[in-house]
Amino acid sequence: MASTIEWGGTLRALRSRNYRLFFAGQSVSLIGTWMTRLAMSWLVYQLTDSAFLLGLTTFVGQIPAFFVAPIAGVWLDRWNRHRVLVITQVLAMIQSLALAALAFTHYINLSWVIGLALFQGLINAFDMPARQAFVVEMIEDRGDLGNAIALNSSMVNGAKLVGPAIAGVLVAAAGVGVCFLLDGISYIAVIYSLAAMRVAPAQPRVAQKSALQELSEGWKYVVESPAIRSILLLLALVSVIGMPYTVLMPLIAADVLHGGAHTLGFLMAMSGVGALASAIGLAMRRTVLGLGKRIAISAALFGGGLVLLGLSRSLAVSLLLMALTGFGMMQQMAGSNTILQTIAADDKRGRVMSFYTLAILGMNPIGSLLAGSVAAKLGVPATMVGAGGICLAASVWFYWKLPEIRRVIRPIYRELGILPEIAEGIESATILQTPPEN
Repeated sequence: MASTIEWGGTLRALRSRNYRLFFAGQSVSLIGTWMTRLAMSWLVYQLTDSAFLLGLTTFVGQIPAFFVAPIAGVWLDRWNRHRVLVITQVLAMIQSLALAALAFTHYINLSWVIGLALFQGLINAFDMPARQAFVVEMIEDRGDLGNAIALNSSMVNGAKLVGPAIAGVLVAAAGVGVCFLLDGISYIAVIYSLAAMRVAPAQPRVAQKSALQELSEGWKYVVESPAIRSILLLLALVSVIGMPYTVLMPLIAADVLHGGAHTLGFLMAMSGVGALASAIGLAMRRTVLGLGKRIAISAALFGGGLVLLGLSRSLAVSLLLMALTGFGMMQQMAGSNTILQTIAADDKRGRVMSFYTLAILGMNPIGSLLAGSVAAKLGVPATMVGAGGICLAASVWFYWKLPEIRRVIRPIYRELGILPEIAEGIESATILQTPPEN
């Protein structure tokens, strides 16, 4: 009975019909997305045999978020987010089917890959903040918000576990085109789920300021909040320094571990195992109590995993370390998302989540280009060790900032009228974790 109650609490966000539809559709679609990610990285490696061009392709595919996401957040605070998501999913399906057609007709080359990666990057600059901000509109009980965000992470990382493993087998057996085709077909599931939702018509918000004025207002809101500012700074630093390790994984698989596409698939799948375990653990939590400390610890785990991964020459050890890095990365991202979504003002949610997108997708391409360049000169192992060391240092800085974050987060919860059990959890955390004054 206790186990049933616990898992019922773990899945409580699924009580909301719209979120249940979204969860089912995305669970299918994201498997295809991760298949395409692995297939594209392996394709670029086969076409170029270059660490730099691997980094460049990822850079091009994610750099639109750096320039577009902040202003997209302004528009998302004005537009119907449900309609935006339908449009982005249709466009993403077209992109995947175009990759499949080029691969099957043997017209695929680096220029096409980079061009379509850029197109997907533009889509993601709108899709990611819209999806994050729309979570609140899908759930019927505001108290289920943290659980919904954690289940989103579980969904992403379940797909990250299954997708690369399937893609590694399919690439070796049938080529990359099959992965692109299956990804394109998988978008039907999420498009159907969005179409089946019952969404109350949103009242259009009349813009009384220019987009640039509202962008400036959103930036000021982020900068003046020590909690939001510190969380986003840590995310941005880990994104630019640590997360681009995925760009180097084809070289780890082929040059360091002397494997093939299946080796890359297993490595990425193990990262998904760790991330999935992390997300499930977060889903079982009932309050945000202690999430700040968890963010600091998870960043340290991620950095330490990268250092050891750079030193490893054993496939078995590397697989375990990939699970550790996946766990740490997801714990930080999902924990940060939960706090940000909970404390962000409703009329600024789109802008806050656009800066969250900027911190992850926008900074990651700069790191991918940097990682590819450094790896081309110093080698992949040294690049991994250096990146991990910097992430470890960043986790220490964030831990040092926790007392200030705790002091400001309590009044924010009170001001926003968050559920009493959550507010009590934050207060208890502050009492327990803040040292007494002398």
